[in-house]
Amino acid sequence: MERMLASPADAEIILKLYELRTEPVMRQARAWVTGEFWPKTAEEYFAVLENPGDLHNPWLRQVITYWEMAAAMVLHGAVSAELFVDCNGEGFFLLAKFAPILAAVREKYPAFLTKTGELVNRFSAAAQRYEATLKRVDASRSGRTSK
Repeated sequence: MERMLASPADAEIILKLYELRTEPVMRQARAWVTGEFWPKTAEEYFAVLENPGDLHNPWLRQVITYWEMAAAMVLHGAVSAELFVDCNGEGFFLLAKFAPILAAVREKYPAFLTKTGELVNRFSAAAQRYEATLKRVDASRSGRTSK
């Protein structure tokens, strides 16, 4: 990726994305999705996603759609890809976390994490960040429970 200076508007978007992540319910949702929810199979993922009565269902949907929205902003040129990659790692973490079940989830939900995946495929800095994150996630995956 050719190094380009981000604009003040890019910085404003990054700061707004950060501000949205700090909203109390979003913090709870992110804490659960990133820290507690480690599905080993697509069926374990679907058990939460497809159950509106599950307390964690809205949290899972909120976190996944938030990061996909943020990735889409980059892909559509609304924010500098380089600045986004430098300032945000959680979307790459989610892609790495769900990597073992990604193909199975996409069989049923083809759009699952596609924008984040496209970032990784399109921008070398995103690919590097993802690969480093994937190694860390894979190393920490052993010994975890699914929920």
